[in-house]
Amino acid sequence: MTYQDFKNQTVKLVASYGGTWDGIDPEAVARMRLQNRFQTGLDIARYTAAIMRRDMAAYDADPANYTQSLGCWHGFIGQQKMISIKKHFGSTKGRYLYLSGWMIAALRSDFGPLPDQSMHEKTSVPALIEELYTFLRQADARELGMMFRELDAARENGNEIEVARLTQAIDNYETHVVPIIADIDAGFGNAEATYLLARKMIEAGACALQIENQVSDEKQCGHQDGKVTVPHEDFLAKVRACRYAFLELGVEDGIIVTRTDSLGAGLTKQIAVSKKPGDLGDQYNSFLDCEEVTDLSTINGDVIINRGGKLMKPKRLPSNLFQFREGTGADRCVMDCIASLQNGADLLWIETEKPHIEQIASMVDRIREVVPNAKLVYNNSPSFNWTLNFRQQVFDAWTEAGKDVSAYERQRLMSVDYDGTALADEADERIRTFQRDAAARAGIFHHLITLPTYHTAALSTDNLAKEYFGDAGMLGYVKGVQRKEIREGIACVKHQNMSGSDIGDDHKGYFAGEAALKAGGAHNTMNQFAA
Repeated sequence: MTYQDFKNQTVKLVASYGGTWDGIDPEAVARMRLQNRFQTGLDIARYTAAIMRRDMAAYDADPANYTQSLGCWHGFIGQQKMISIKKHFGSTKGRYLYLSGWMIAALRSDFGPLPDQSMHEKTSVPALIEELYTFLRQADARELGMMFRELDAARENGNEIEVARLTQAIDNYETHVVPIIADIDAGFGNAEATYLLARKMIEAGACALQIENQVSDEKQCGHQDGKVTVPHEDFLAKVRACRYAFLELGVEDGIIVTRTDSLGAGLTKQIAVSKKPGDLGDQYNSFLDCEEVTDLSTINGDVIINRGGKLMKPKRLPSNLFQFREGTGADRCVMDCIASLQNGADLLWIETEKPHIEQIASMVDRIREVVPNAKLVYNNSPSFNWTLNFRQQVFDAWTEAGKDVSAYERQRLMSVDYDGTALADEADERIRTFQRDAAARAGIFHHLITLPTYHTAALSTDNLAKEYFGDAGMLGYVKGVQRKEIREGIACVKHQNMSGSDIGDDHKGYFAGEAALKAGGAHNTMNQFAA
């Protein structure tokens, strides 16, 4: 409904109470309703799922329509990101938020900082989703509140053209609420535990759940060693659990992102159940590192499988884990991805050890032979040394092309000595276009950086501490922070406004009229930032 529709509807409602509600201002109600568009997390999940589905269709039509997100560990960080995007680009289209389990473990656990091993409280995941959307909805309320004040001023000045412009802008207002791709790790337990957590995450507003094929009790960060995968049937049970949670809650177009860690995971905790040759269990077991058994008397408590009519003993480590053959990671990734897409997944995530477009594309090409519209979510990870990786890629490409690389040492390419060289410039250009190029060549629909705001918080704090506690003193803050905020139009320079002070003043006026004691008067020091 439009602003005027909400107002008219409330006029009728107030009138129906025979004068007892005459203290209610219908226009104030209309404003509050517009400032609180989303009543529940499920409203958000349904709204944002539709956005993602439209974006996925747009990408299928043209891979230039890829999407992006940044990981955010606090609601304020997510809010400021979306405010910045609207300021710089005029629209949030194609921009999402990512919720990283790594950052929850490192920053949001009651246990204190933890490694990314699913040891943090699983309730902290839906709690952060709810927090992010609380801050995004507050960004809407703040921005609309400022528009309402401008509307009032235009009316007072008799500027009908401005009144019409602002009314149209209010009716066509674009919310800060965007999709969140939320990390459910490996499900935090069995399929029932996965379902229970998925339901909480969806109720908090998540329209997209990302789940990985590691064992939940030995889960590792995708860029650490020691990763252990599970057989497909175990993983697919959790995928179905997520789908059931979506369907139960009426989010019929919810998105499931299935992540495979098989490229870097050389271990499995279980040997898959196989009912007939060639089924998923048999395919999973075919990658086990085995040795043929020729003398049954040598077997003591070992597992024996039949492979091609031969008795084979999978190699078992002292940890009681089984080992895959070396060099099978890419093949297992392809199999994982196809199985996921054929069993309810919407998007894929292949965790790689480096950002190399052709490596990713080599797997996606094989997946698309079976599922032509297969699409990826890809981790543009801070765990990669992007500078070194791309300088080495250029070095290798130049070497293969017969170009002279004698001025460069491949293992030293991270050195500042090479900054500004032709090789470094080409590497930087490849980094700049990586997302666009990978979207076109390697089927990447969504690019995200998992932990960027973890690093930016540390970097900006280090810069401030160095200056403020050093010779610069207060100038370290003023020059390095506040002056930049003012000149670059950073919304939270007016931190009272950002935290909701003006919204509160509006409400005081609605509730108490002229008797309201407001905070935003002439003596509010925030007025120093009016210009």
